[in-house]
Amino acid sequence: MKTPALGILTLTFLLLSCSEDQVSLPEPETQLNQTGTTKLIESSTLHPGKTFAAEWSVTREILRGGKQEGVELLTLDNGKLQISIIPARGMGIFDVRSADIRLGWDSPVKEIVHPSHVNLDSRGGLGWLEGFNEWMVRCGLEFAGHPGTDEFIDNTGNPSTLNLTLHGKIQNIPATSYEVVVDPTPPHRIRVRGTVYEKFFYGPKLKLVTEISTVPGSDTFQISDQITNEGAFAQEFQLIYHGNYGSSILEEGATVFTPARSVTPMNDHAAKGIENWKTYLGPTPGFIEEVYLLEPQSDGESNTLALLANANRTLATSVRWNLSELPYLTIWKNTAAKEDGYVTGIEPATGYPFNRKVERKYGRVPLIQPGETRSFTLGFGIHQDEDSIQSILAEIDELQKNTALIIKREPPAAK
Repeated sequence: MKTPALGILTLTFLLLSCSEDQVSLPEPETQLNQTGTTKLIESSTLHPGKTFAAEWSVTREILRGGKQEGVELLTLDNGKLQISIIPARGMGIFDVRSADIRLGWDSPVKEIVHPSHVNLDSRGGLGWLEGFNEWMVRCGLEFAGHPGTDEFIDNTGNPSTLNLTLHGKIQNIPATSYEVVVDPTPPHRIRVRGTVYEKFFYGPKLKLVTEISTVPGSDTFQISDQITNEGAFAQEFQLIYHGNYGSSILEEGATVFTPARSVTPMNDHAAKGIENWKTYLGPTPGFIEEVYLLEPQSDGESNTLALLANANRTLATSVRWNLSELPYLTIWKNTAAKEDGYVTGIEPATGYPFNRKVERKYGRVPLIQPGETRSFTLGFGIHQDEDSIQSILAEIDELQKNTALIIKREPPAAK
């Protein structure tokens, strides 16, 4: 079923053929005035000829009140995981829930903010933060890092200066359309697929097709993205998968595990904490963010992973990706007071989150040719038993055992 993501009236007509059954969903902690009606879009009950490992559903809700007025929230419930997707915010994922684990965080931003209320240029290019409260945020596509300036050729063919805002535009561009697809053959993977355009006259002409998918009854899910250059010229692009984790996993003594060749502090402040780059404090009023830049280590097919585990290693989450697609990893530590946002970021990417001008100097701004499509796949798992966590830790140790981690104490030049 394919649905325009912005036209609520159009969407209502398209959904007339779907069941009007209501599905009770857990109310996300950071939403206010969520009084819209939940409607069923797809479910296992609508496929009587198929046998599924668990009952599942995809529901849609229109949020009400404040800056989230009119925002659609899709929830893909595979019988074990509940994945909440926001078409209006670049097909980002608000959170993922399973029993005692929530992938997500309690941002000071309490609403799922419609992009029309976000001024990316405000506060010196930090306006992106006005809507920042999702678990999974894409940064990009034309640029993805810190605010600042860069040079470009304008419509008259002359050099000009471009103001770059924090983390780019894609998260604040509503999807043009989305659809729910169920694989006809077992295990009947459920796919929520959306299309987002980042296009500009005399500028980039990029299309993102994203797919969030899972198998009924599974504790894993996948993000599969394709970026296409629909312009006639080669185009620079950047992409960061800014995954954000708070409680229930993040706590004092929590640890991030990942095989790496090197770790480098992003600035002088982070350099002071380099010895403890992988471990976390509890909520700490006045904490100033620390950012660490990793060169991941992989297996012979360029596959790698990271694991975030709580202090006693009874709850954890993992992310897997391929270094041929996303060769870099950033760890963002923001263990501030809960009121200010207690969170860490685990961020596979095409580069690091410096301003694009800096990244270009280091050769970390890839080009995508006219008509070319680049693919990116990340797999996520939720782990709620010590045996599965120990198995992943052993896998990480195996990847690391022949490579000594180099700790670089000086930050790279960032000008």
